[in-house]
Amino acid sequence: MTATPFPASVYAARLERAVRMAGEAGLDAVIVGPGADLRYLLGVQGDTIERLTALVLGPGVQTTVVVPRMELAKVRDTAAGALGVRVADWVDGDDPYALVIETLPAGRPRVAVSDALPALHLIPIAERVGVNLELATPVLREGRMVKDAAEIAELRRAGAAIDAVHRRMREWLRAGRTEREVAADIAEAIVAEGHETVEFVIVGSGPNGADPHHEVSDRRIAPGDVVVVDIGGAVPSGYNSDSTRTYVVGSAAEESAERIAVLVRAQQAAVDAVRPGVTAAQVDAAARRVLSDAGLGEAFLHRTGHGIGVSVHEEPYIAPGNDLPLREGMAFSIEPGIYFAGEWGARIEDIVVVTADGCERLNVTDHALRAVG
Repeated sequence: MTATPFPASVYAARLERAVRMAGEAGLDAVIVGPGADLRYLLGVQGDTIERLTALVLGPGVQTTVVVPRMELAKVRDTAAGALGVRVADWVDGDDPYALVIETLPAGRPRVAVSDALPALHLIPIAERVGVNLELATPVLREGRMVKDAAEIAELRRAGAAIDAVHRRMREWLRAGRTEREVAADIAEAIVAEGHETVEFVIVGSGPNGADPHHEVSDRRIAPGDVVVVDIGGAVPSGYNSDSTRTYVVGSAAEESAERIAVLVRAQQAAVDAVRPGVTAAQVDAAARRVLSDAGLGEAFLHRTGHGIGVSVHEEPYIAPGNDLPLREGMAFSIEPGIYFAGEWGARIEDIVVVTADGCERLNVTDHALRAVG
């Protein structure tokens, strides 16, 4: 994966915004461990391992990356090197936590940490700082929730690539094959169609489709099966795709076809509800209302959507009770589903981006129940 898919100026703006928002939140410093936040802020592909890698930033500190010397090249090749961010490297036997602490203001600073920093490192840092650490999620999520033009372009790229895979589903999905065999072909196509990594492949046939988080099994697909195919991967920039379509092998029972047609209408109602100022809960309610009016409300078992970017799942979450107002540039899934235990399930999912007066749908393959095999 390319370490820095965007110009250094993009990362400089992200760091500046994070520092400003930390200050506005009353924080002296934020400690960011490996994970999506570190990739977003600097393009650094660190791992959560026993050797500490961390970015320290805030209005009261010099922006610093603490990194094992054996990983130093991976940091220098990212925006950290291009921007001249201070790098404090260490070798086995050194005290990496001392390098973090020395960047912090004296006294009892107010410090927050990213939600991906493991307890292995969190506890020693907390003991050294001598204060109660806070979660930095409210600060860090703000930058990642609203995508800029370059990020949206990468999400479009990812969406087009996963659409290309769905268009090829007839090549693999047919009676007699196992879910695992179909999934292996899909995974190969995800890479062939422009992704760098395969993040997940769900092939839920017949009763397995009634489990929203079923992945694959050795069950053989049978004629008449309704099949949920939920797939996604990361393009070379690290931005993700995620799209679900529901297929039938041969022809579907009349009742199943009618219920899935309602689901398609529910998904469209939620998409139509998206615009700046509307809350995440209101978008969720738009899908839920259509299903409830058709007597299918109890078959909808999960939220309507989740944000997407450098992580497959991130904020905003399109769920009941989430009164967060949508803003232009937010990107998230719209994916209502219906599930009937022991029988079948169905889900329709697109990624959308909030625009000035509505939204842009990044997945455009046919939403209706599609016959294959």
